[in-house]
Amino acid sequence: MTEDKKYDLVIIGGGPGGYTAAVRASQLGMTVACVEKHSRLGGVCLNAGCIPSKALLDSSELYVAASRRLADYGVRAENVSFDVSVMMQRKHRIVEALTGQVRKLLEAGRVEIVTGVAELVDAHHVRVSGVSGEIRNLNTNFILLATGSRPVSLPDGDFDGHHIVDSTGALEFSEVPQHLGVIGGGFIGLELGSVWQRLGSRVTVIEMLPQIASGLDGQISRALKRSLDKQGMAFRLKTRVNRVEISANGVNVAVVSGAAEETLTFDKLLVAVGRKPQTHGIGLESVGIERDGHDAVRINSRFQTNIASIYAAGDIVAGPMLAHKASAEGVAAVENMAGMASEVHYDTLPSVIYTNPEVASVGLTEDQVKERNIPYRAGTFPFTGNGRALCAGDTEGLVKVIAHAKTDRILGIHMIGHGASEMIAEGVMAMEMGASSEDIARTVHSHPTFSETLMAAAASIQRQMSKKS
Repeated sequence: MTEDKKYDLVIIGGGPGGYTAAVRASQLGMTVACVEKHSRLGGVCLNAGCIPSKALLDSSELYVAASRRLADYGVRAENVSFDVSVMMQRKHRIVEALTGQVRKLLEAGRVEIVTGVAELVDAHHVRVSGVSGEIRNLNTNFILLATGSRPVSLPDGDFDGHHIVDSTGALEFSEVPQHLGVIGGGFIGLELGSVWQRLGSRVTVIEMLPQIASGLDGQISRALKRSLDKQGMAFRLKTRVNRVEISANGVNVAVVSGAAEETLTFDKLLVAVGRKPQTHGIGLESVGIERDGHDAVRINSRFQTNIASIYAAGDIVAGPMLAHKASAEGVAAVENMAGMASEVHYDTLPSVIYTNPEVASVGLTEDQVKERNIPYRAGTFPFTGNGRALCAGDTEGLVKVIAHAKTDRILGIHMIGHGASEMIAEGVMAMEMGASSEDIARTVHSHPTFSETLMAAAASIQRQMSKKS
């Protein structure tokens, strides 16, 4: 084992948190090494999560539009079909392009990319076992842990990659499942279920809770379920999984709803019950880094662990497991290493579900506002009243703005409908700037645009205030 030159920073993990931190550290003049165990950078997000899932969602959405909707626009398309293998090839090309761009970005910033499995030795050394068996000992002033997360499996139903799959496996089906079971009605389950449902699979979502996407505002969650119901997705809410068994017929899932148990049979089963921090096998125990009850690395407001020279960001720490959260935390961690005061404003962290219609939100839900006894007003506006939505034929959805009843400061913005993933950025910016609902209502929006729904929802709060006065 040889000891290399000394670095200012060694990053363990080449995903959104890691590679974004590496770029920022390089900009600040640090010498940086980024260790990634896979040959491609980008982590789960670029390789087996955010990016490939959106590629398949877009392919399947275009198929639905061509086969079922174009006639409404006066466009005739006959004998429309799809080719799963071509869809997969397109997905792979997109992944290759983006991961290649990340590598070029790091190389342009003079970040050394080290391929291998990393393990902490002490507060300033990282041992890397290379793919060819070589061992390197990286000496560094700072270490950033950005190893991401891994899917949670069922106690009696480990992933076999064929019958029982995680999100990565559900992105690699070679053919459309006849009946796809999805355990977990969260973001991942709904998105991947949507892909295969659009292509002809019968999809059944099994969820323990009484609503899907439980973190959403209740009104938005109910609207999403109604939409997915109409599309043909089946839901078994308030239903617990007792047993999972692979048989000659497929995957048998014993479920309990109320007092009754029944067995559902699927040819494929996607388990999407959550993810957990990837904290094992990287030497946390030997160095003495503290973790919480959910196995996440404990950090302070500067993203520093209990070991002063070791920081952590992304899925490995507490909070929502989102790529943009990881990126923001990675940048903030590096800036704190450099002596800058940097933080992430979690109250304005957006989230998106890329179903059709899309769902996007930022800030407090109406239920959360009520639980905190905050006086509030809520304004909504439906897409059916929006000219652009009518022209586009995308009238399903609504925008909801929640503002403090006394100060009018925006507390939360929630939307479901076409383009919600893009429109939410305006809401995030407004909340970052401490804007009021009046600020959005008085901001002139181009006409006709989908974004006018946000302006109209804010304006409805202003009308309520006028009536009150």
